[in-house]
Amino acid sequence: MRILILEDDPMIALDLQAILEAEGHEVPDAVTSLSEAYRHLDDGFDCALLDIDVIGGKSFGVAEALIERQIPFAFVSASTPSDVPRQFQQAAFIAKPYDERVVVASVEDIAADRLPC
Repeated sequence: MRILILEDDPMIALDLQAILEAEGHEVPDAVTSLSEAYRHLDDGFDCALLDIDVIGGKSFGVAEALIERQIPFAFVSASTPSDVPRQFQQAAFIAKPYDERVVVASVEDIAADRLPC
């Protein structure tokens, strides 16, 4: 799958990219800001991993745009699940610091269901 990563910490972005590429996924360089994410929404991604707090604010608008495009996603964040607005409560939430196996399993769920993970 082709996966969008929205993450403003370069070390975390590189780690996520390495984890996913080791599983055979295509992961272009991570985007770090909301404005970048909006510019790349129509670049043909199969799913996305979104940090909540990024440059420019919170990623909830990007999550909404992904839902409109029927692109599944998961939040990967140091925030708590209770920080996620009600409309996104069904999305998967991968807590930082994350376990590599949880990241891989969430992406596999996306591939299997093609629903917000």
